[in-house]
Amino acid sequence: MKIYQQTLEIKTESRVTYKNITEEVKRVVADSQVKNGICLVQTAHTTCSVLFEEYVHDHDFNGDEFLQADLNRILDKLVPREFTENSNYRYPGPKHVQFLKELAEKNPDYPADPGTILNGDAHIRGSLFGGNQTFAIKDEKLLIGSVGYVYFVDWDQNRPRNRKCNVLVMGE
Repeated sequence: MKIYQQTLEIKTESRVTYKNITEEVKRVVADSQVKNGICLVQTAHTTCSVLFEEYVHDHDFNGDEFLQADLNRILDKLVPREFTENSNYRYPGPKHVQFLKELAEKNPDYPADPGTILNGDAHIRGSLFGGNQTFAIKDEKLLIGSVGYVYFVDWDQNRPRNRKCNVLVMGE
């Protein structure tokens, strides 16, 4: 059995960001030389998700596909943005704020600005949609049909980020 792994680097914006990573995932599958098996696509971030959805040819003025814009509109009603520490969210809480301050002192990837952690909405959205998708591979091809695409989604709207998406291919 072969096991092959690659990490995709993904730049996101300071708004909900959908990145079509289908071609990158197909390239990883081809590089793996696995004929039949599975492909796991997983985010390393708790405010991100991996979605499997139909590619939509129409885009709004932000560049989001119409299906993504529809999803955003529905989610804004179900899981509203967390704009202030006085919102309806209990997250992040004083102990967690202190933990993140200490983390920012040790790790420059974490900003010291507490406003950047007002992202309880992003954590809830990430939990709702999950952090991974698993796909079958047959005859060296990802079985995603003719309109199925793989999207990396960053739900966090507080700042642009450099994200990681892990792709693991396993099989024979």
